[in-house]
Amino acid sequence: MPELPEVEVTRRGIAQRVEGARIDRAVLRTPALRYPIPAGLARNLAGRTLVEAKRRGKYLLLDFSSAITPASGHESSLKLRFDNGHLLIHLGMSGSLRFVVPGTPPEKHDHADFVFGKQVLRLTDPRRFGALLWLAGDPLAHPLIAKLGIEPLSRAFTPGWLQQALKGRSLAIKPALMDSGLVVGVGNIYAAESLFDAGIDPRTPAGRVSLKRLGRLVPAIQTTLRAAIRAGGSTLRDFRGTDGGMGDFQTRHKVYDRAGEPCLNCGSPIRAIRQGQRSSFYCPRCQR
Repeated sequence: MPELPEVEVTRRGIAQRVEGARIDRAVLRTPALRYPIPAGLARNLAGRTLVEAKRRGKYLLLDFSSAITPASGHESSLKLRFDNGHLLIHLGMSGSLRFVVPGTPPEKHDHADFVFGKQVLRLTDPRRFGALLWLAGDPLAHPLIAKLGIEPLSRAFTPGWLQQALKGRSLAIKPALMDSGLVVGVGNIYAAESLFDAGIDPRTPAGRVSLKRLGRLVPAIQTTLRAAIRAGGSTLRDFRGTDGGMGDFQTRHKVYDRAGEPCLNCGSPIRAIRQGQRSSFYCPRCQR
């Protein structure tokens, strides 16, 4: 599943190519992904300018201006249509957004095209677990966004804050870090890698992790996420950046998906366990 680094890589690619550009049209090839796609979305988007590409957790928020379109009948030649709005996109389990050459035929899982002049941004989602919604009001108040936890790359994410947030929680630290209501976008890969760097056993009850150890964990999370963003994210199966290229961070994993292989620090075999229906990888000697 695309996590914070992959979504941030996508956001930056969109911002670089089409921020400030006018969307000529949208082509929608499916009525629904995880949720129904709003009726009239393509018509609503046409003529708007992409003001800014943003990210909240694993959600992309594309802020669009009002649209100026030709009027009909005896009205003036131009009229302002609709208010500013926001296109919310979630990449689901296997989705990606990439720029394609105009006229490139869509394949089976290519569900939407957003045409900005000669720039065509294509949404691909093989499993259809993503989302494509139009938000007319405050996007941060939408139910999918409002419940999200703290951004791990923000200044507010400190060891002290995390200690208070985890206080009294018996849930293991690894699934606690993957709780999007607590911290957004860390995900399975980056939680495993961060806990390894911090030397913390993923089975440790979250509320029992000391402030000292959280003092190692918080910067480990931030360093891991930033390194993954610089590497273009992790491509395990489907993820591609907006340029169509694969991420490279999977070649730098220290524990994730390395069960039975020697620890890069001590040589002990990496172990794999199940936590919350997900695989966890750790070194039994380095993480205690």
